[in-house]
Amino acid sequence: MASKLAIRTQGLTKQYGQASAVKDLNLSIESGAFYGLLGPNGAGKSTTIHMLTTMTSATSGEGWIAEQSIAENPVMIRASVGLVFQDSALDRMMTVDENLQFAAALYNLNKKQANLRIEELLAVFGLEKKRHQKLVALSGGQRRAVDIARGVLHKPQVLFLDEPTIGLDLPNRRSIWRFVEQLRKDEGMTVFLTTHYLEEAEACDRVDFIQNGKLKPGGKPPQLITKLASYMLEIDCVDTEEVYAQLTGQFGEPLWEDQHLTFRIQQQDVDFHQLQQALGQAVNSMQWRKPNLNDVYLWTVNPPEHRTVR
Repeated sequence: MASKLAIRTQGLTKQYGQASAVKDLNLSIESGAFYGLLGPNGAGKSTTIHMLTTMTSATSGEGWIAEQSIAENPVMIRASVGLVFQDSALDRMMTVDENLQFAAALYNLNKKQANLRIEELLAVFGLEKKRHQKLVALSGGQRRAVDIARGVLHKPQVLFLDEPTIGLDLPNRRSIWRFVEQLRKDEGMTVFLTTHYLEEAEACDRVDFIQNGKLKPGGKPPQLITKLASYMLEIDCVDTEEVYAQLTGQFGEPLWEDQHLTFRIQQQDVDFHQLQQALGQAVNSMQWRKPNLNDVYLWTVNPPEHRTVR
C-alpha cells in the first residue's frame, strides 16, 4: 500500500448553531485503504462524509483529499471522489442508461468513454440486459448496484459509501462487496465506509468509532476483537441481581439489558459448564462464544457504565 494519504483531516469541525455535529476530527487514511467509520445514528458519520466531499463546508479545521484542500479546491475534490448516498440519487422514472449517461456528462466523460465504462460496470453486476429498463422496474439490489456504478463511473480516487447496503438481502450485499473489492484490486481505489452491518466492516483495514461527533480511535478489526476478550458470556437471567453479584467480581462489569447480561471473559481456561451448574436456577440459559466486531462496537460506543440498568 502506498504511503501517500488519500484522506487527512485536522481539527475538522461542523457546528449547527450551538450544536456540534462533528468535533475536532483528525483522520489519516492511506491511499488504497479500506476504512470504516462506525457509530450510532446521529453520531456524525454522514456529516463527516458531506464535509470531505464538499457537500457542506466545515465550521473550522481542515481536510484534504489526495493532498487537495477541501476548502480551497472543491471542484478538484468533486472530480476525485465518488459518493454513494444512504438514499438513492437515481431517478426511478429514467432508464439505467439515462441515469448513468447523465452522471457521465456531469463528470465530463465523452460519449465513447461513457459507453465503455457503463458497459463494463453493468457487466460486473450482470445488468447488461437491464440497461434500457426504467429504474422503477428493477429490484432493490439492482437499483443499489446502479447507484454504486454511478458513483464510480469516473474512476474516483476515493469512494465514499454511506450505508451502501442498507435494506438489502444477503445475496445482494455480498454481490456489492465483491464488486467493491474488485474496484480496490483493479483500480487502487480508497474506500471510506459507514455501515450498521458490522460484519461488513470486519474486512476494513482499520475502523474508528464516532459518537456525539467525537472520534474514538479504533484499529484493525482482528486486533480489536482479540484485545476485547477471549470469550463473550451471554446469560438470560431469572435473577439478574444474583447473577450480577456472583460474576462481576470475577469478570468485571457486564452489559446489562433487561434480564440479559453479557460479560467479557479474558481468561482462556474458564470452565463454562461448571459455571452454569454453580449459577443453577438463577439463569434461564447461557452461552459462550468468540467475540466479534459487534461486541467491540458495543463496548466502545456504549460501555457498561452507560448501559447498566438496575
